[in-house]
Amino acid sequence: MAKKHKTVDDYFYHLFIHMNDVDRFVIFSGLSLKQFIGAIDSIKNVLLLKHNYEDGLFNMHTQLDYIPSDEIKNFVKKVDDTNQDLCWVDFADERHVNQLTPIEQAELLYLAHKKEPVTTPFFVNLQNRYVYCSSAADQTTKIYFRYLEDFETLISTLINNIIKENGGNGGFWRRKSKETIPTIDVSLLKAYRNYFKEGALISLYKVDKPDNHFGLEIRTLSDYDYPDEVWNDLKMILKQEHDEFIKLK
Repeated sequence: MAKKHKTVDDYFYHLFIHMNDVDRFVIFSGLSLKQFIGAIDSIKNVLLLKHNYEDGLFNMHTQLDYIPSDEIKNFVKKVDDTNQDLCWVDFADERHVNQLTPIEQAELLYLAHKKEPVTTPFFVNLQNRYVYCSSAADQTTKIYFRYLEDFETLISTLINNIIKENGGNGGFWRRKSKETIPTIDVSLLKAYRNYFKEGALISLYKVDKPDNHFGLEIRTLSDYDYPDEVWNDLKMILKQEHDEFIKLK
C-alpha cells in the first residue's frame, strides 16, 4: 500500500524560526503574544515601548506606559487579538525604571523604532531578560534573549502546552495519567539548534493509529528571507521531505 502523504489539514500547528545566536535574537512567525507569555514564567512587569494599549500605567520618569504583573493577563487578552505592532521589555520593579539614564531611555526608543539595539538590548538598570517586538505587516515576532537557553525552554513549553490543549479527542487524556501525556524535553531541542540558525519550519501533528502519539517535523527553509512567504508556500513546503522527525509519545 502506498504511503499516504499528509496534507495541511493533518497538522495543527506550524512555527517558523530563524535564530541569530551571535546577537541573541530569534525571529518567529506563527508565535502569538499569548503563546509567548504562557510559556515563559520569568516575566514580572512589562515596559511598553510601542503599542496601542490604553489601560497601562504611566511612568513619570520615562513617560512610558507599563503593565504591572497583576495586569499582564488582561493586557495579553486585549492585545493578542489586535492587528498592531508591539514592542516591550520586561523589568523586575518600577524603581529600576526610575533609574534609567537619559542615554538608556534614548536607546529604548531607538530599539522600539528599529527593532535592534544601539549597543545591547539588555539594560543594566532594567535587568530585562527579553525584548519582544512584533510586526503585524511582516507577520513576525523578534525576541532578544538574555539567556539563549530560554529559547529552547520557550519552544518546549509551547509545544507541550499545545499538545495538552489539542491532543485529546474523546476521553483519551482522561484514560491516561499526566505522566503519559506526550512531551518534548528542553535538552532534546538543543540538538536541533543548527537547523534554527538556518531558518526552519516546525510542524506538529497527531497520529492516532496504531498508538496515540505526536510527530514534530523540522524542515530547513534557508531560502526564505521573508517569513510571510512561508505561509503562501505552505502546501508546497509540506510536500517536501522533512529534515528531522521527533516522535513524542
